[in-house]
Amino acid sequence: MGESRPHEALSPQARAGIVLREQVVEEDAEAVRRIVQSTGFFSDAEVAVAVELVQERLSRGAASGYHFLLAEQDGRGVGYTCFGPIACTVGSFDLYWIAVHAAHRRRGLGRLLIARTESAVAASGGRRVYVETSSRPLYEPTRAFYLRCGYEPAAVLKDFYSPGDDKIIYVKALSSP
Repeated sequence: MGESRPHEALSPQARAGIVLREQVVEEDAEAVRRIVQSTGFFSDAEVAVAVELVQERLSRGAASGYHFLLAEQDGRGVGYTCFGPIACTVGSFDLYWIAVHAAHRRRGLGRLLIARTESAVAASGGRRVYVETSSRPLYEPTRAFYLRCGYEPAAVLKDFYSPGDDKIIYVKALSSP
């Protein structure tokens, strides 16, 4: 995929200067930390996991199984996805992370990131993308976002994260590239 041009889904204000790239560089670990922390959704432990996946990709390359799509504006990370094939499946992928910096939300960048990620998954032979999130009220906008992007609830695992905090798994079947 390499670098790509801004997408129509972005507002005209957000469109200017957005560059997407797949290559992960050392500076991305701190950019991902900053993006994920800015959302106000994740604990320190979850932020550490997001950074760990960047470091795993840097140390092991494609063998890590973690693929990234990073959005930059004026050379600064403003959003990203992390995804990869699910072991022992044929064409099933997990979307591990999608996050947009709080200062860049509600402009279509999340939709651009997820659409381009789905295209990359389909180009890699992916048939289905799975994503999970919490049932807590804080995550209502996240769940609504997945529904707007064509994901369907596939399973609910009761009390998964903690008592009263279910894991909701969404899935989207992809068209062939």
